[in-house]
Amino acid sequence: MKKLTIALLSGGISSEREVSLNSGNQVFEALDMDKYDVIRYDPKTDLQKLVADAEKIDAALILLHGPYGEDGTVQGLLDLLDIPYQGSGVLGSAVAMNKLVAKQLYSQAGIPIPPYLVLNREDSLNTTDVVARLGSSLVIKPVVGGSSVGMSIIKSEDLLQDAVETALKYDRAVLIESFIDGIELTGGVIGNDHPEALPLIEIVPGEGYDFFDYGAKYTPGATQEICPARIDDALTAKAQTYAVAAHQALACKGYSRTDMILRGKDIYVLETNTIPGMTATSLFPQAAAAAGLPFGRLMDRLIELSIEEHAAGNTGA
Repeated sequence: MKKLTIALLSGGISSEREVSLNSGNQVFEALDMDKYDVIRYDPKTDLQKLVADAEKIDAALILLHGPYGEDGTVQGLLDLLDIPYQGSGVLGSAVAMNKLVAKQLYSQAGIPIPPYLVLNREDSLNTTDVVARLGSSLVIKPVVGGSSVGMSIIKSEDLLQDAVETALKYDRAVLIESFIDGIELTGGVIGNDHPEALPLIEIVPGEGYDFFDYGAKYTPGATQEICPARIDDALTAKAQTYAVAAHQALACKGYSRTDMILRGKDIYVLETNTIPGMTATSLFPQAAAAAGLPFGRLMDRLIELSIEEHAAGNTGA
């Protein structure tokens, strides 16, 4: 069988560059070199080379996180170059990256979400009004971004101003949400026209971490990740249904991972990741492994799905 030439994209110029490079290294090590010739590209420096090589590339693996990689920009370039790639197209990537648009689409699909409001950089902040509407325990995060960069959880009104200013360093608008104290869950989904839910993972941040922040995500041993999650079958099915519904509401393709909070019997969807991390501590590969897809086979499957989707003429969706 002829080897496929795979373009492996990692690095980029977002605040999540180091996470992306780590993902790229892990995936490069996992790919079967008997099946693939792998060419690595860093969009920070190698876009012209990618364009020049386009005709010999059979498929691309995008391992970029945050703006200029997970938001549809690179996906659009690959569409123009007629290169298949794993995961969501321009539309799904863009709407999932924008947490405000994603919340609006979740709501239209009947998916429960925490109460929230939006604050733009030019808006004045009335902390008393925010607390009256959403409570004193709040989550503040940039509208656009990932890996919990710029995110804060606060438990008192006097911390709100600083948290908003931190988030505004990363975007011109921030989301302020009611904090829901519960069990953190994440649900992976894989597939094109008929996406399937993977086993749920329960996330328990370690001591010193108030939530699953950047450090808790990417520091080995900082977080306990339990798969399958320790919840009953009915709640498991409900959360998996929401993960698939979120994937479809945002027009995602190939795969995604949706973060949720369980409080009592109620599940709230927080956000959907269209390019989940692929490092040694990442969640999606753990869930795939629990479903019988070890890391190397998972990469094979994502490449297969990208070529299937491209052949069906669904690029850009």
